[in-house]
Amino acid sequence: MKVSVVIPVYNVEQYIGRCLESVLTQTYENIEVVVVNDATPDRSMEVVRQYQAKDKRIKVLEHTTNSGLMTTRRDGFEAATGDYIFVLDSDDCLPPRAIEKLV
Repeated sequence: MKVSVVIPVYNVEQYIGRCLESVLTQTYENIEVVVVNDATPDRSMEVVRQYQAKDKRIKVLEHTTNSGLMTTRRDGFEAATGDYIFVLDSDDCLPPRAIEKLV
């Protein structure tokens, strides 16, 4: 079973690295990370791109204008290919076995 973790990104430069790290180090590894850039004005996406260069499980969607949280989550949901979808706010992080326990 594949789990898609959808992460909306807007103005979270100081948090997004910790968030991604918590997802990418899950004990359950059959995941994809769908990052949706909601036209963030800060350097959040530079951090995301650094992680994406190291881990092919990260997929990035780009909004050209700020669309708001619900639209961003919907777009991530529609792009997800997993059997299950988990939505994670970009200023939150997961305990190491969270996805494994949920599956």
